[in-house]
Amino acid sequence: MKISGRNKLRGKVLSIVPGDVTAEVEIDIGNGNRVAGVITKTSLVDMGLKEGDEITALIKATSVMFMQE
Repeated sequence: MKISGRNKLRGKVLSIVPGDVTAEVEIDIGNGNRVAGVITKTSLVDMGLKEGDEITALIKATSVMFMQE
């Protein structure tokens, strides 16, 4: 499989919050860092994701924002 996203973060599923159409998935990527993302409920079912699963978050951003306070 070839994927254009270059930012790969491996982690363990901490929580899944399913909604009517989407689900929020949060993973622990180590050193106290977490990443959360939203996927469709169909993808959640197709992937069979559950808490404790080891998965990889692929990130491909078309824009990056910075803020300084």
